[in-house]
Formats: sequence, C-alpha cells, structure tokens
Amino acid sequence: MDPRCTMTLGVLFVMTFALSDAVSMKTQAYFNRTAYLPCPFTKAQNRSLSELVVFWQDHNKLVLYEHYMGKEKLDNVNVKYRARTSFDEDNWALGLHNVQIKDMGTYDCFIQRKTPKGSVILQQTDTELSVMANFSEPEIEVQNITRISGINLTCSSKEGYPKPTKMYISITNSTNSTNEHSGDMQISQDNVTELFSVSISLSIPFPDGVYNVTALCVLETESMKISSRLHNIVLPESRSIQEKRKSWIAGVIIIVLLVPGFVLCYLVKLCCRKQEQPGIS
Repeated sequence: MDPRCTMTLGVLFVMTFALSDAVSMKTQAYFNRTAYLPCPFTKAQNRSLSELVVFWQDHNKLVLYEHYMGKEKLDNVNVKYRARTSFDEDNWALGLHNVQIKDMGTYDCFIQRKTPKGSVILQQTDTELSVMANFSEPEIEVQNITRISGINLTCSSKEGYPKPTKMYISITNSTNSTNEHSGDMQISQDNVTELFSVSISLSIPFPDGVYNVTALCVLETESMKISSRLHNIVLPESRSIQEKRKSWIAGVIIIVLLVPGFVLCYLVKLCCRKQEQPGIS
C-alpha cells in the first residue's frame, strides 16, 4: 500500500474520533486489585465539575458511579458496584476495586452538560477492561522412579487467568543435555472465581549410565511465562551395577579383615624363630 494512503487513512481515523467526541481505550488489571477506567475530557479546562454530570456504566447499562453537578450521587448506582469505586477528579478516572474475572468487558463513561432543554453529551469514552491473575509457581512432584518405566512426574499450578496455552517439563542430565517433555494438560476452572488450575503427568524415560537429572516445569499463557524451581532427581542404579558394587564392597571388607590377620601371623612366626635360635656363650 502507498505510504501516502496509509497516512491519509490515519488522519481520517483521528478526525472521526474528534468529530464524534468519542474515545476508545483499553486497560488491564490484576485479579483482586484496582482497575482504572479513564474518562479523559479534552474540554475540561473550560468546564467545572459543578456544571457537569459524569457517570460510568457497564455493557449491561448498569451504573457504576455518578458525579452529579459536583457531588457523588448513589441513587442510580447498581448494588454490585456500591462501595467498589472511587473517582479521581484530577485525572478524570474511575477506580474499580476488588476486580474479578466477571468484571471483564466494556465500560462507557459519559460527560453531560445540563441545559434548560435537557442533557447534552459532550463526550463518551469506551474502555475495554481485561483482567489477569498470576498462576502460582509450578510445583513438581515425583511419583515414582524405576529403570523400566522411567521417572513419573506431576507438575501443577493454580489460580491463574487467562487459560494456559502450554505446560511442559524440561529435563537436563549430568552431560548438560536438555530435553523438553510435554503432555495433555488437565485444566479446571473454579465456578466462583473463574480462575484456572492446570497440571500435567508424564512418564519420562532415561538412558543407561545417567543417575542424576534436573527437572524444570514451565507454564505459558498468552501474556506470561512462569517456571518452577529446579528439582534435582537421583536415579536408581541398575541391578547389575548394584550387584557389582556389593561385590566390590564385600571384597574391600574381606581385605580389610584379612590383612591384619596375615600381619599378625607373620609377626608371631618371626618372634618364634628368634626364640628358637641358641644363645651365644
């Protein structure tokens, strides 16, 4: 596309918003924290709050807050939003406290001026609110370790949002070789908070001759990536190696026990020979 065409479209887009006195914005908040719904008034320098009616409503037309001619007015505020909002007069923004997943959606702010003939809308701001919650640090649990089935691991994380996109376990052995293992995620959602919990269970094989590995679990969503702590795993030895080690240990013990006996016998014999020699007259 010709750059000049792109520039023209951009100017037309801005002009459309300016002429309609409508503004579209996006904001994001953390679960159980405060979301800020802006309502920037470009004509604020020429108006006083005592002359205006400012109010916010959600996509269901339920009123969150109303500032009527310089004073808060609770008559029209829906019960689900009472005691959950605060108005910042300096920044023309509404704070929505204790944000929940169900609060996601579009919110409209209207600025009106009262006239003898009725209310006139001076500006409207549409804000799309998204909510996120950090998942807990993934935890690795070792279920079982055998030479035949390998390492049976479970990794889990809970109370996060949005829905996870990937979860895997990374295994690094003593030679610094790393392999990524993934499986089907088991995802559940709380009926009240709407937060997600996730887990994976894997059976990971390991080659002969490797006895120590380090496991790391990683969880990914569209907006974040969180890792577990490193989990050191000591792998069992094969039966043949165990038998060889037992034989070697037994041999060492026998040597340790027999050597002092041989030394003692040698000393006794040496002493007896000296006693059998005739004395010199």
